[in-house]
Amino acid sequence: MKNVLGTELKPCSLSPITGYYRDGFCRTDHHDTGRHTVASIMTEDFLNFTSSRGNDLSTPNIIYGFPGLKVGDRWCLCALRWKEAYEAGFAPPVILEATHERTLDFIDLKVLIEKSKSPQNQS
Repeated sequence: MKNVLGTELKPCSLSPITGYYRDGFCRTDHHDTGRHTVASIMTEDFLNFTSSRGNDLSTPNIIYGFPGLKVGDRWCLCALRWKEAYEAGFAPPVILEATHERTLDFIDLKVLIEKSKSPQNQS
């Protein structure tokens, strides 16, 4: 599996366990219609934004074993939701090394780099 930089995909989070397949990776295939490919660090602004769009990620959901997210948690987001948040000014930071290459089907690499918390974007 490759990330948006063309190197080996790194895990996003094991605590809380994330990814469409709940294996810690933002990997995808044809079963993942939401394309949970963007490795992100949750912010209060994003959590409020996505909740306002009908996807409350802060509240635990016991039925699905979902712990609820808090600020600072890493999570694999749907590419189109991340893009929507970006266009509205609420996109959370991206971890390029853990963001699956299929994200580039929806979001330009320059945009991801702009929002990156990866080592090559630190100053």
